[in-house]
Amino acid sequence: MTGRFISIEGGDGAGKSTQVRMLAARLRESGVEAITTREPGGSDGAEQIRDMILSNRSTWEMRAEALLFAAGRSDHVDKVIVPHLARGVWVVSDRYVDSSRAYQGMAGGLGDEHIMGLHRLGGAIMPDRTILLQLGHADGTARANGEGDADAVDRILARGSEFHSGVEAAFAALAAAEPDRIRTVDAGGTVDEVHARVMDALADLLP
Repeated sequence: MTGRFISIEGGDGAGKSTQVRMLAARLRESGVEAITTREPGGSDGAEQIRDMILSNRSTWEMRAEALLFAAGRSDHVDKVIVPHLARGVWVVSDRYVDSSRAYQGMAGGLGDEHIMGLHRLGGAIMPDRTILLQLGHADGTARANGEGDADAVDRILARGSEFHSGVEAAFAALAAAEPDRIRTVDAGGTVDEVHARVMDALADLLP
């Protein structure tokens, strides 16, 4: 069996982590070996970089931040994603390169071409399918705060509503440009309702 690489994207509070866990559990129930991972992070080296990036004590400029994300992703690809895919394992990731494209590339003003240039240097693998959980920034922030989401207090979320509205628009633009890979899913409603929509968006890839 060929491994598949699925990423789940969206703004803070959209329910990505929950849907990653639910998808992996559903795959295992159907007899598919699956792992969950995340970005930033996912490998030992990338987790160290995650701590550096998200700490409220850090003062990284946008270019340095993009380089750190790219370095972590390269280690993640080499140490976790590619080896598991080669064994036929499905890899389900909470965020991947599209987050860098949206946050640093588009909303952050660095440009998508520069983010993708770093991605090509760092391994270039793209997901077989990306699920974009769509939930407005205000709703996502309220949900994250209500659930005690650790990412709700990181330095990136603290950039404010104007920046995150730009992130939301950037994700929408990516989905419009790459409809075969990126499928938009309404993240409103119960977790089970959202999970059903996620499974529908993956139906053509499921064994």
